[in-house]
Amino acid sequence: MPAPAPPSDLSTLSLAQIAQLVAERKLPPVDSWNPARCGDSAMRIARDGTWYHEGAPINRPAMVRLFAGILRREPDGGYVLVTPAEKLDIAVEDAPFVAVEVKVAGEGHDATLAFRLNTGDVVIADTDHPLHFVDRADGPHPYLTVRTGLDALIARPVYYELAAIATDADDASPGLWSAGCFFPMTPAA
Repeated sequence: MPAPAPPSDLSTLSLAQIAQLVAERKLPPVDSWNPARCGDSAMRIARDGTWYHEGAPINRPAMVRLFAGILRREPDGGYVLVTPAEKLDIAVEDAPFVAVEVKVAGEGHDATLAFRLNTGDVVIADTDHPLHFVDRADGPHPYLTVRTGLDALIARPVYYELAAIATDADDASPGLWSAGCFFPMTPAA
């Protein structure tokens, strides 16, 4: 039986429904798999979140979602697609995911930020899924931790929404509250 289709728009869901979607997403135990057979997948994830195989975009969202579920970051910083039988390198230009939508529930210290990724997965910013900012020559790059070693680049329109929320707050330094955690919008030193 195939997994249910991911939401296409967070605005139609309540925070309770979003939390249920997060809880229902069961991923394989890729961190415990260490197959002997290794190779290259001939795959790449572009900065905009598009997945490619042998230079051609993968146009089936269900296929991308499947591959995203077996993605792992290695201790050396590389990315692999891993199954119990094999481990294949995959090139990632920036981050393997892109946060394409945010839903805000509550205000100020009581706010909760839920993000929909380009894969359809939903992540709530909290202690285990922090927001962080990296300063680069072309400006700050905002990220959301999706799971161990895997981040989502926050798409520019979503970043502008977050910046508007942060500038409307009365906090001493610009930042965002979600699930009881404060995330400063300044890059870490």
